[in-house]
Amino acid sequence: MGAGHAHKLYRHGHSPVHALPPHTKLAAVFAFVIVVVSTPREAMWAFGLYAVLLAVVACVARVPAGFLLKRLLIEVPFVAFAVLMPFVAEGERVEVLGMSLSVSGLWGAWNVLAKGTLGVAASVLLASTTELRALLLGLQRLKLPPLLVQIASFMIRYGDVITDEMRRMRIARESRGFEARGLRHWGVLGKSAGALFIRSYERGERVHLAMVSRGYAGSMPVIDEVTASRAQWSYALALPFAALVVCLLGWSL
Repeated sequence: MGAGHAHKLYRHGHSPVHALPPHTKLAAVFAFVIVVVSTPREAMWAFGLYAVLLAVVACVARVPAGFLLKRLLIEVPFVAFAVLMPFVAEGERVEVLGMSLSVSGLWGAWNVLAKGTLGVAASVLLASTTELRALLLGLQRLKLPPLLVQIASFMIRYGDVITDEMRRMRIARESRGFEARGLRHWGVLGKSAGALFIRSYERGERVHLAMVSRGYAGSMPVIDEVTASRAQWSYALALPFAALVVCLLGWSL
């Protein structure tokens, strides 16, 4: 998998959550999201308990609330979609603050907001306590198809390479006095995008040739064999098991 690879979502720490093997955390988050999605939307109290469970995990992981909330902004497009649902959905209507809203749309908006926010929060906690390289190793350990793991690995690394190249090109334009202020500058930006594509393609070809010359035959060597003890699995699965209890109560009450 190569050398360590840091990302902006990761928050360095030495908490018990950081120390858990990556594949246990991946399995725990996946199971937690499945449980949350399976919860009936009418059991509003259950989603409050799920949020409390995630808050406990964040405290154990020593992830500040501000750090978590700032990264939850990624779900803004889903929030916008949810806000529109009561206005465009059909069915029984109800008056709220002088506006006619769909009852089914209100429930749908709540369903999207509650489950989406909890899923994003769980994913952010996973990313903030696990390095990208460890996540890829965890996917390997969970027997995800090797080709998909390689594609994800290359995508992550080339994403950073392209971002750095874009930054250098922007600095080069600005050092020559260029500032994009209107439509007349779109031609320059289009040429820059074309040059970026060509450079990225050429770099990909060079990297592939370098890998083949070093013995690459379609699979990446496993450098670190990540294992987990029964106790570590128990710690990691405590979150989805607690959520499962809440879900069952939500269906029975």
